[in-house]
Amino acid sequence: MPPVSVVIITFNEENNIRAALESAVWADEIVVVDSFSTDSTADICREFTDRVYQEKWRGFSGQKSYAVGLAKNDWVFVLDSDERFTDELRNEIEGLMLEGPSMAGYYVPRRNHFMGREIRHCGWSPDNSIRLFDRRKGAFKDRSVHEAVELSGEAGYLKAPMLHYTYAGISDYIIRMDRYSALAAEEMRKEGRSAGPSDMLLNPVFTFFKMFLVRQGFRDGIYGLVISMLYSFYTFSKYAKLWEMREKK
Repeated sequence: MPPVSVVIITFNEENNIRAALESAVWADEIVVVDSFSTDSTADICREFTDRVYQEKWRGFSGQKSYAVGLAKNDWVFVLDSDERFTDELRNEIEGLMLEGPSMAGYYVPRRNHFMGREIRHCGWSPDNSIRLFDRRKGAFKDRSVHEAVELSGEAGYLKAPMLHYTYAGISDYIIRMDRYSALAAEEMRKEGRSAGPSDMLLNPVFTFFKMFLVRQGFRDGIYGLVISMLYSFYTFSKYAKLWEMREKK
């Protein structure tokens, strides 16, 4: 049975990392790359593995690529600090490895939570991304944000989900939104894109319409309304920052 390495990148995740590591103790090894946390994150990680490394921040794609390169095994699972393996997912992965994987990598569904509540609509479910893959056949594409694995072969789909405890609240979202929107604007700038008044006006409206109505965010009640509004604000922010970059230039 091919062994599996679980790979995690961290920075000041003392409130999340213990639960993530506890869910990953079944793996053959756990590799953690920490960006010099100033809290107890690294100490908590060392309770679970001796494969804890300190590395200056390289960006999301660069940091995860570096961490994958430290794994001893060819098959790796990239787990975020705010995510958890379920027992069902663990059993499915172990069964897959026992049979012998037939694909280069596998999409894994996430059950996303906002303020502790599972969100089933807004485009948050199903939320599939490639997390389990053969590192000889897959790598992270170099992007500033929304990093993803690109495979040199076919991808399969696992059925069992992992849990994702995303934003703890509105303030948490807004703090991280400022960073992510800046990274997204920079990525668009690199692609040669620009932004004007129509982008800042229409795209946020379209985002809200898509999430709340088309993707039925209204079925999540007030939580769906709040998430749709926040993502609309995020959309405005990234286009406004792109416009700002061009103006300064």
